[in-house]
Formats: sequence, C-alpha cells, structure tokens
Amino acid sequence: MTGQVSTVSDEAVTNGKARGDRAAYLKSLLDLRSDFKSSYVDANTEDAGTNAWLQDLRDRATEVVLKSAIPSTRDEEWRFTDLSALLENSFSSGYPASKVNEAERQRLPLSEAKIRLTFENGIPAGSEFEIRASLPEGLVVSSLLKRERKLPPNILEMLTENEETFTSINASLPSSIPPLKAEELATVFNTSESLAGTEDVRRLLQGHLATLAGTEDVFTALNTASFTDAAVIFVPKNVDVSIPIQLLFIATPRDRASIAHPRCIVVAESGSKLTLIEEYVTLYDGAYFTNPVTEIWVGENAEVNHTRIQRDSQEAFHIGKTAVSQARDSRYTCNAISYGAKLSRHNLEVYQTGEQTETTLNGLTLIGDEQVADTHSLISFTKPHGTSHQIHKCIVDDRAHAVFNGKILVPKPAQLTDAGQLSSTLLLSEKARVDTKPQLEITADNVKCAHGATVSQLDSDEVFYLQSRGIDAESARRLLTYAFAYDVLKEIPVPSLRDTLAQSVRNHF
Repeated sequence: MTGQVSTVSDEAVTNGKARGDRAAYLKSLLDLRSDFKSSYVDANTEDAGTNAWLQDLRDRATEVVLKSAIPSTRDEEWRFTDLSALLENSFSSGYPASKVNEAERQRLPLSEAKIRLTFENGIPAGSEFEIRASLPEGLVVSSLLKRERKLPPNILEMLTENEETFTSINASLPSSIPPLKAEELATVFNTSESLAGTEDVRRLLQGHLATLAGTEDVFTALNTASFTDAAVIFVPKNVDVSIPIQLLFIATPRDRASIAHPRCIVVAESGSKLTLIEEYVTLYDGAYFTNPVTEIWVGENAEVNHTRIQRDSQEAFHIGKTAVSQARDSRYTCNAISYGAKLSRHNLEVYQTGEQTETTLNGLTLIGDEQVADTHSLISFTKPHGTSHQIHKCIVDDRAHAVFNGKILVPKPAQLTDAGQLSSTLLLSEKARVDTKPQLEITADNVKCAHGATVSQLDSDEVFYLQSRGIDAESARRLLTYAFAYDVLKEIPVPSLRDTLAQSVRNHF
C-alpha cells in the first residue's frame, strides 16, 4: 500500500465534527493503522513471539480507544484547550515516509551528538543509525522492529582478517560518516543486532513498554495501538554515556496531511548516566498531526538528562506524552522547549518510586500569532525524602494562548518531601492569553512544598533604562525577552543546541 490514501474515507474523517461525533473521528484515526501494518510491521517482525506480544499490546490499547472520544473543553483536563481545529482536518497515514535527502538531513544533526537515530513520520529513515564514536559495551540504540544485518559474534575477527569485507562495509556507510575502525564497526553491528527478536531485549521491552501509569489516556492509547516502530535505548548498569544521543523525528509532507505516532522507550539501569536529546522537527510547512509517546525508566542511582524540543510546522498539531519512572536515589532532569505547531500539548508525568529521588523540570514555551500551547505536568511522590524543582516559563505574543497545569501529589507515605514549582508568563501583547493552574495535593504532614505563578508584561522602566544606554526600543525588547527565557535555556546541556535555541528566542519576537 502506498499510504497516500487512508483506509478510512475522507468523508468519514471530515464529517466527524459535522456529526458532532468525536468518538467516530477518533476511530477514523485508529483505522489508519491498517495502512502500514501489513506493509511494514509484518515485514519487519520475523519473530513469532514478538508478533504475538505486540499484537496483544495493540489489541488492549485498541479496546481503550474504541471506548473513548476526542476530548472536549467539557473534560476538566482539556478545559482550556479546544481540539475543534484538529477535527476539521482529514489525515492520511504517514507510511511510507517521503525520504528526506542527505543534504536536508545534514541541516539537523547536533555536532556534539555522536549517536543519532532518525525517524520520518514515525518510521526509521533509510540511514537512521549514525555513529561517530565507539559505543560503550552493552549500549543499545536501535529501532524496535526493523531488522538489521545480523553478523556472527566473531565479527571483529572477521573484519580484522578480511580487508575486503572491512572496506566494503565502510564504503556502504553514508558519506557523512568518516571510515570507522574495525573495533567501531564491530560495536555498531553487535549493538544493532539486539532488537526485539532477541530474547533478552524482548523480555526487557515486555517488562517496560506501555506499563507506566497513564496508558489509558486517549492519545497514549491511540499511539500504542498505532505506532509503526519505536526508538529503543538501553543503558546497562554503571555505564556512563557521556556523549549525547539524539533521537530525531522528522515530519515529512505527503499529498495530504498525515498522522504519525512516534514511540520511544528508554531504560537506564542502576548507576548509569545518559544525556538524551529528543527533537520533533519538519523541513516543510503544512498541516500534519504528531502524536508521540516516550517512556523512560531511571534505575537506582542512575541519572538521565533529557532535553525535548518541539519545533513543528506552524500548521501542525502535536499532542505528546512523556512518562518517567524513577527508582531510589535516581536523578532525572527534563528541559522541554516548545515553540512550534498550531496547537500543541505536552503531558509530562514523573513517578518517583523510591526514596531520596530528585526530579528537575525546566520548561519554556514561545508562541505567537494564534498558536495554542498546553503543558500538563505531574510529579507523583510515593516515598520519603523525595525532591523536585520545577520552573515553567511562557512567552506569549499576538493572539496566542498558553496553558500550564502543574500537579504535585504528595501522599502520606512521602514524608520529608521537598517540592517547589514556579510558573512565570510574559505577555507581549494585549491579546495574548495564559491560563495557569498550579496544583498541590498533600496528605503527608511533614513536607516542604511551595508553588507560585506570575503573569507580567515587559517593564516599561527597564525598556526605558536600556534606551537611555543607547539601545533602541526593539533591541531592548528582544534583550529583555531573552533574559526572561535565560533561566531555562542555560540548563540545556549541549552547547550548540543551547546557542541555536537562544538565537531562536532572539529572532522569534
């Protein structure tokens, strides 16, 4: 199947709103999955056990979707975010992806990220796996389903002794990758081989994929029922991945708006460290719908520094979920930057499951025109001595509308919790709007929890002061806006990405 025409008729999709039937519209999105299933999933899943397991997972998610409907503003969790504009669109499946050429692809990588996995419309791209450094032993960075070349365990010996084979493999790599040493090639192949068909990895995925709380949320269930393939990162015990790993999800245009369900699963075992860059981008204008889900497990005394960038097309819809489970003594940091899409929402949920666990959430939203950007966060404590630090900033211009809902749950067993949350919004026009709703639900009696929210405009006295120092009014405005965003930008751990985002802030308004 080409994927250009969905299995559900245009009429069924576009009439969803006219009939006032949000359940029918949701089902029509679900029906699009059959377009890729026989063409991609079956073709790339050779293991019968994996097939049965994934099918069972999809079936259970499908049952949830069929009992649900697209939320409306009558639903408390969607009170400030109206999805009516989404229902006005007809989508096709994103399979197969339109190939982004190599020149376009090279506009997107980070110089510091030596490992990159690229997906287009939720499907692994042709040369999706790029490596420019040796991988630590046992590290898995791969797609879930797509079969790679399977080479025998003595690959290093073969590469060393057979110069012709070594040369031919190096020649087959993308031109952007310099020739690799035999040890580096052997590491690539050994890790690439560890896919879902491998028994150990399959058990690992079965124990984690779609097992966190919130799997019955309507868009999460739609993703689980519909995702084509998934990015898988597994960091073994006590392994320090000091170089950033980049997961790049590119939305590519088709002859009509498409829908994609990117999926990521990240497991950092005890004592490990990981720096992860997750980025959603497009190289083209136009409407499409991205519905990603990322699940992250942070093991005991492990540390994950996660940066999530959403810079979709200004006509796009983006509704994403990040769910995180933290074990005892672990540390998780999320830097979430959002400035794309016509309508976007990021549900960020962190579940602390052990004592002395630390969570840091830094968020920045930059929107203008008539964009709508919604951030819903949840930090759930369950054990004593947990800490969290959260700051979320919004810069809103024109007629744009920002939403922030931050919930912190501290039940009775979570004594000695220390949680702080601050939401700050800068409105740059009289028509700009923000709805912010911090929530603390505390039943423990020995905790230190605080939250606050501020909404302000640029201070005319500060603009005047800068003008008195020889800075024109427009430059003063940009400088003050950048200063407002700096508290979040400075936490980005990758210098080139931090500089790019800083430039975007300076140019955005």
